[in-house]
Amino acid sequence: MEDTRVQTRIDVRGETCPVPLVEVRKAARRATPGDVIEIVGTHPASKKEIPMALEALGLELVAVEGTDTDWTIRFRA
Repeated sequence: MEDTRVQTRIDVRGETCPVPLVEVRKAARRATPGDVIEIVGTHPASKKEIPMALEALGLELVAVEGTDTDWTIRFRA
């Protein structure tokens, strides 16, 4: 079974671009390969931009959940 326990949580609720994306990149740089990182936010554009950025960075998108204004994204470093 794949381990999807979250090692790092980032809360960017109330923040707008580019803050959520910057925090994702910082967390990805600090993470150990295989770590699962969870980011929670409220900015609608970030919910769309973060998965695209993860793909461009070669990181694995684990889950996108919630609404456009209250979402959670998990990815593996």
